[in-house]
Amino acid sequence: MSGRMEGMRVLVVGGGAGIGRGAALAYLDEGATVTVVERSPRHAETLAEETRGRSLHVVAGDATAVPVLYEALAQAVGPDGRLDHLTCCVGVFDHYVSLRELSVEELTDAAEEMWRVNVLGTLVAIRTAWPALHEGGGSVTLTLSESAFHPVGGGVLYGSSKWALRGVVQHLAADLAPSVRVNGVAPGGTTGTGFSGLASLGGATSSVGAVEGRDERIAAGTLLGVTPTPADHAGAYVYLADPQAARVVTGLVVNSDGGRALR
Repeated sequence: MSGRMEGMRVLVVGGGAGIGRGAALAYLDEGATVTVVERSPRHAETLAEETRGRSLHVVAGDATAVPVLYEALAQAVGPDGRLDHLTCCVGVFDHYVSLRELSVEELTDAAEEMWRVNVLGTLVAIRTAWPALHEGGGSVTLTLSESAFHPVGGGVLYGSSKWALRGVVQHLAADLAPSVRVNGVAPGGTTGTGFSGLASLGGATSSVGAVEGRDERIAAGTLLGVTPTPADHAGAYVYLADPQAARVVTGLVVNSDGGRALR
């Protein structure tokens, strides 16, 4: 690695597994001091153990809870009150549930939970970190999905939350300018990831990497014929967080989907 983020202080919410973990480890490899918030005690413990002795600190807790965010910020922010970058990867999944399959009551509960976690949770994290980001002239990267562009990769609840975040990128790029850049990464299907389900619909967590034939279907749906890993998306996150390479980049979403949109 190049050390292009040497001396930077970075907070990753939802960084204990999957794509968030890949981004957090890439920041660490590039020289950043990284704080990760992770809800799963098992994932938090594993990440902490694997990075022991390095400049990565794990806060175990729900990143949509304001006290947890403040705890993480206290660790992440430097003595000068500066935070250089925030990456938001918190999200829940709808397991492709159809509108037709839900009662009105189930729909209401599921939608409120989905949008509260995926959209409001992201906005709250950014607002909580705003003073430190402003102080540091920092940046924010949101995690979207191919479902923010096409009706794939989830159902209407998940997809609509990611479409909302696509709008958040552009609106906050304008709102937080000129001191803070705001961008996003929209990964396509990725192997070795898992999704927390909606508690209102039973709360199941899928280990999608174990679904038979999934990796082959992902590869077949891309122009490049590849099945991405979390590490394959990390370069996009590092680029957008780099204050030199991406100095004039804001309001952009990088589609790291292997050319799914053109297939």
